[in-house]
Amino acid sequence: MRRAIVTGGTRGIGRAIAKALLAEGAQVMITGRDQRRVDAAVEGLAAEAHDSARIAGAAADVRDRHAVDALVTDTVRRFGGLDVLVNNAGVGRFKSVELMTDEEWSEVLDTNLTGPFFFSRAAIPAIRRSGGGWIVNIASLAGRNYFPQGGAYCASKAALIAFSESLMQEVRFDNIRVTVVMPGSVATEFGGPGSGHPDDSWKLVGDDIAEVVTDLLRHPGRSLPSRVEIRPSKPKKA
Repeated sequence: MRRAIVTGGTRGIGRAIAKALLAEGAQVMITGRDQRRVDAAVEGLAAEAHDSARIAGAAADVRDRHAVDALVTDTVRRFGGLDVLVNNAGVGRFKSVELMTDEEWSEVLDTNLTGPFFFSRAAIPAIRRSGGGWIVNIASLAGRNYFPQGGAYCASKAALIAFSESLMQEVRFDNIRVTVVMPGSVATEFGGPGSGHPDDSWKLVGDDIAEVVTDLLRHPGRSLPSRVEIRPSKPKKA
């Protein structure tokens, strides 16, 4: 039985990944910044899985190193180990460089890049003790396809891709496989350019990204899909 942490697991892509992992029989710890949302998500996921023993959650800001370390320690204590880390928590602030504040810049970079660094650093020893496992970082095609008013977001995702591929080379001989998943347009409440369109039926949904994650975990040990790009098959025409 795999033991997993999914950051940003209260809604959207993160919740879909947590649900899919539970359906595969995993034990899952989700995180979010709001305890009420975490509790509601845990209750809902437990009901969907018909099993409250395999799902837990805790409020933790991925930018807080001490909170991250404590959550990994608690997960290992609760589940008896750790096999999978999904760094999904993210934030977007979309405005011109000229108008972006120091605080907005730091929030995006610290959440989208430093958070995965904190969690990966804390999780690697635990995953190694379990005999190996996976670290999956959810980046974005915005990490290589840039757009106006996306300076902070695009920079954070480009850096996360680079971080992931460097980390992959560091830990691959510890039987820890690292994959960066780069979704295109996803119909979630995340926001950003083009969000809120009355017809989002052409976009990906959280379940599409969750299926990528579960497919990765099924790969035999000899293979390592280190980068996965996923986009809508029929994007909306301009």
